[in-house]
Amino acid sequence: MAHAPHAPLDPPTLDREEVARFAKLSGQWWDERGPFRQLHRINPVRLTYIRDQLCRRFGRDAKGPASLSGLSVLDIGCGGGLVCELLARLGAGVTGIDPAVENIEAAKAHASAGGLDIAYEGTTAEELASRGKSYDAVLLLEVVEHVPDVPAFLKGVAPLVKPGGLMILSTLNRTLKSFALAIVGAEYILRWLPVGTHQWQRFVTPAELASALSAAGLAIVGTEGLIYDPFSDEWRLGTDTDVNFFATATRR
Repeated sequence: MAHAPHAPLDPPTLDREEVARFAKLSGQWWDERGPFRQLHRINPVRLTYIRDQLCRRFGRDAKGPASLSGLSVLDIGCGGGLVCELLARLGAGVTGIDPAVENIEAAKAHASAGGLDIAYEGTTAEELASRGKSYDAVLLLEVVEHVPDVPAFLKGVAPLVKPGGLMILSTLNRTLKSFALAIVGAEYILRWLPVGTHQWQRFVTPAELASALSAAGLAIVGTEGLIYDPFSDEWRLGTDTDVNFFATATRR
């Protein structure tokens, strides 16, 4: 008997092939030597950027052990919860969502083992927005480069940000440099990522991202590059946004 496809229930901004690709790797999210090893390596830099942006916006002391206490944070496309757990340890009330239920199960299991209270749910951002949910901060980390229609996606999820709240994104710039380093170098030569993880044509320039955010009622307040230094074999923040970059926007 033929089964009805689930595609009609999905928002048009969701690529089920992308979801399935990451779902197959759900058991390896917390393997620091596995396919997500580079995410583990950039996690300290990601946390620094996110924490500093939130503390600056909400008047918190970034050096405090519970600097994000009382803030509600939504991580869209949370995967196995790599960022969710770090934010929860800083006191934030964290919700993590992912359309791949396999990822959510992996995230729940790891959080439970660590004694962390994180609200995980296998759903889409659009579905969550339809319930009228909103948060002090919404994270889209390495998400928009996997979305077929970024302006439509951002317009659909913008209501999840409370007025005056923040949306924090990290993604890849569509440049020849990013093609050489993020596709050819990272996937085919260094094997940092499984081949096919990224589609270069879906990378988003800072100008395109700013335009899409503005159309969604959000205004960029800053961008910063995420840079790999091959000499020190370390990731750091900087001004070069040619390959990886962060962007922070506020809801007007």
